[in-house]
Amino acid sequence: MGGEAADGGGEHLVSELAYLSATEALQRFRDRSLSPVELAQALIDRADEVEPTVNALCVTRYEEALAEARAAEDRYMGKGDPPRPLEGICVGIKDEVPIAGHPCSGGSLLEKDEIATVTDPMAERILAAGAIPHARTTTPEFSCAGFTHTRLWGMTRNPWNPEFAVGGSSGGTGASLASGTSTLATGSDIGGSIRIPAGWNGVVGFKPPYGRVPLLPPFNMDHFCHNGPLARTVADCALFENVIAGPHPVDAAAIAPKYELPASFEAIEGLRLALCVRPGDWPVDDDVEAAVRDAAGTLADCGAVVEEVELPTFRPEHVMAVSSTHLALIMGQSMELAMEHRDLLCAYTVALMEEALEGKTVQDLYAGIVDETALHAELEAVHAGYDAVLCPVNAARGLIAGDDYVGHAPTIGGVTVPEYFWACLTIPFNICSRNPVLVAPAGFATNGVPVGIQIVGRRYDDLTPFRVGAALEQARPWLDVPERRPMQVAVT
Repeated sequence: MGGEAADGGGEHLVSELAYLSATEALQRFRDRSLSPVELAQALIDRADEVEPTVNALCVTRYEEALAEARAAEDRYMGKGDPPRPLEGICVGIKDEVPIAGHPCSGGSLLEKDEIATVTDPMAERILAAGAIPHARTTTPEFSCAGFTHTRLWGMTRNPWNPEFAVGGSSGGTGASLASGTSTLATGSDIGGSIRIPAGWNGVVGFKPPYGRVPLLPPFNMDHFCHNGPLARTVADCALFENVIAGPHPVDAAAIAPKYELPASFEAIEGLRLALCVRPGDWPVDDDVEAAVRDAAGTLADCGAVVEEVELPTFRPEHVMAVSSTHLALIMGQSMELAMEHRDLLCAYTVALMEEALEGKTVQDLYAGIVDETALHAELEAVHAGYDAVLCPVNAARGLIAGDDYVGHAPTIGGVTVPEYFWACLTIPFNICSRNPVLVAPAGFATNGVPVGIQIVGRRYDDLTPFRVGAALEQARPWLDVPERRPMQVAVT
């Protein structure tokens, strides 16, 4: 097997292979024009170039990965068992996701030597599909922030503009895909942790509807929580989702039967799409709004009917109040013991926990559930007349890399907001958790940081967001265009 001739040989060979889509790589593995070893080596070489700046990979296992790639090559050469669905594809695994026997520190000094004793169902399926976990991707401490830096691993920087953050909590995942050091990568999403980094890194991410992808107890019972895929193309994201989705014995909330996305998607002519750039008058930076409107215009050019709607209940102060009660009384309780060692914690972790553990009651939880139903009802009313809702992923053009945002917050759309998480328009769809959301690139802000668009489907209608995302991607190719790749380094 060999790939040099097929790629023309010579300059930029490593970069081209590092940005190869999973679907194309699998096809080339099968026709023996490319070896899994060559692809794995290309990703490792690319990491050598960009990781000193990006810092998206916290644990690497390159020697083991190359050995596993050689075993995958044997399968494609007809030796032993036949290739599996992701045979030979290198997948970045978010550090939060445990694999028995592998490090799993949660980005915290408290657990820096932790070795997992269980394997998450998502990781179990990735390994069973023949994928290669060549690296772990960085997270904020305990995956509790919308940016990614820790005292344990340092700062993960945006490959498009290193002065800015990558988002979180799947920040290393988004940055690894954008910078060409993973072919696929995993995420989890309790407040936008798949979608925030997908948006700010210019990649594709999917928050499945609640129960579609299994989780470990007890958070499988929290309807804000989702595991899901990130990739560089819509087709790759669908391929990955099909591997990880479906019922599992450890997750009583996982939905049966398994739902599978098709290998290709119909055109969107005639689909009705509702555009809401500023739900509840949410402050949004002007260049973010311009990029999202431009993407919506492209979808209209593809034949969709795009009309503007209002979502008045989705006021940021209301959404934040509803979600903070939920997260404090569920996620906050799981982190309470860590506060006994606050001297080892990141400043943002301490600030979050102090707020989370202050004075929340069961009555607050009930009131929050009542408020959640109002948000559901408003979104349902819009979906009664539209196939999907379009809105920005992130309201801001970016957060400053390394800023904890403790005691201050950014200015967004000319408004100094109360807390930094107003920069993200994602948490309404953790509240409305049965609605699938696909993130696709929409353009760039004036600082060079990508802008993403959320495509929100009706409850458990996974297909429509993928149809819309595929149409946008076809009309406006993204990372498969070399000049749109960050941190270009000539390879000789």
